[in-house]
Amino acid sequence: MTFGERLRQLRLDKKVNQRDLASRVGIDFTYLSKLENARMPPPATATIARLSKALGADSDELMLLARKVPVDIAPVITRSPVVPAFLRSIKDFDDSEISQLSDYAQKMRTQRDAK
Repeated sequence: MTFGERLRQLRLDKKVNQRDLASRVGIDFTYLSKLENARMPPPATATIARLSKALGADSDELMLLARKVPVDIAPVITRSPVVPAFLRSIKDFDDSEISQLSDYAQKMRTQRDAK
């Protein structure tokens, strides 16, 4: 599913027309139409965040569909050269393997916080 297709689906699920959603988000409704129909590339992260909030949607989902890095993740990625290297090392992991890594990280955090 593309960013625009998901955006339209979310909007229709909420029974909101393009004009109303665009007004809530602070964009022109013609721009919203172009986004939904893939006639424009996905917007900036701030606009995606406003769209997500207005639709009660998961902003991470829309960010990923737009191929954008969520604002709160960027500082983590750029914090140390180890992080991009780690991400490259797991690029071929499936969701189950990534979930296992996440569980392990949570255990490490719990142990660290217990000290």
